[in-house]
Amino acid sequence: MARPSSPPDKSVVIRCPRLGHEIYFDYCRRENMGLPCFKILDCWFAYFQVEEYMRQSLTEQEWKDVFENPGTPKILSLLESIRKAQKAPKK
Repeated sequence: MARPSSPPDKSVVIRCPRLGHEIYFDYCRRENMGLPCFKILDCWFAYFQVEEYMRQSLTEQEWKDVFENPGTPKILSLLESIRKAQKAPKK
């Protein structure tokens, strides 16, 4: 069975692996300061042709920012947060 090319309406919700509760596609589409969640392709591929839809919806730079930027590994971001907290003035 072919997957639809457009996103499902708000009657379709899935469990978000990051938030731990049910959400609809529109939330995933804008949750990252107006950009899609980096996991949107993984979470919605079974429901419609999400990659094709996102490639048509985003600029080339937005696509790169969301899906091709590896980001900072969690351990490095934690270490950076600790370093900043250690340097912060004590109250």
